Amino acid sequence: MRKIVLAGGTGFIGTYFKGKFTSEQTEVYMISRRPGHIAWNDHEAIVAALEGADMLINLAGKSVNCRYNARNQELILKTRVETTEILGRAMEDCQQPPQLWLNSSTATIYRHAEDHPMTEETGEIGSGFSVNVAKEWERAFFSFSLPHTRQIALRIAIVLGPGGGVMTPYMNLVKYGLGGTQGTGKQMFSWIHVEDLYRIILFLNENTDLTGVINCASPCPVTNKELMEQLRHAMNRNIGLPSPKWLLEMGARIIQTETELVLKSRWVIPDRLLKAGFQFEFERLDIALKDILKG
Repeated sequence: MRKIVLAGGTGFIGTYFKGKFTSEQTEVYMISRRPGHIAWNDHEAIVAALEGADMLINLAGKSVNCRYNARNQELILKTRVETTEILGRAMEDCQQPPQLWLNSSTATIYRHAEDHPMTEETGEIGSGFSVNVAKEWERAFFSFSLPHTRQIALRIAIVLGPGGGVMTPYMNLVKYGLGGTQGTGKQMFSWIHVEDLYRIILFLNENTDLTGVINCASPCPVTNKELMEQLRHAMNRNIGLPSPKWLLEMGARIIQTETELVLKSRWVIPDRLLKAGFQFEFERLDIALKDILKG
């Protein structure tokens, strides 16, 4: 790889990706609202960055860690669909577009599942606000017909890694003795280590027969109860008070978030990656947590 365009890459995942690509002496062009980056409204600059690039990775979108009021719902949807459409129009104007366009999606697109796992082929699409956002996001992405570019929507599970992301609030719960189960504890927790997500990007770049939707999740999901047990063990905490649904609802209002983030059962299996021969470095949660907490 010589040249990568990273759109919306200022968050936890994008920062990790940029560091990895830069360490491999890859030229990284950033598109975001930050000063010094290519602006979303600068069509010509976006086209120029995309020309001759090996890969476009789009991670743009307002964080879903907020209350789903009307304004936030509008922004969550708009920041995903509009940025995807901006990139698509720029790709259409390229003389030499990237050979691969990877666009974020989410494993939340599948229904709440406690009965069996969801694969790309057999997974059942859910309903509600978050699912509708995911569907519109993918619709916008696949609405572009780009004959010289492979398009892959990454249905990403909860991303774990050092230095940020969801690990910070989970670790704080355990640290202060609140690291018990949330809700019933039976809901499935599909996750992926950020390093494996990066390795998937490289794998998809090399395996040119893969296109469409790809589930990005460890093949070994756990229940919420198992998640908290393993996290307590990794942090050497014996006690963790549980959080029933009513308490979570109260807390979510106080910290301005939604309980869906912890109560929805995401049971997602990376069937296409496994069949294509991808090997996870962090397949099991205990191995991932050991790596994340080693510092």
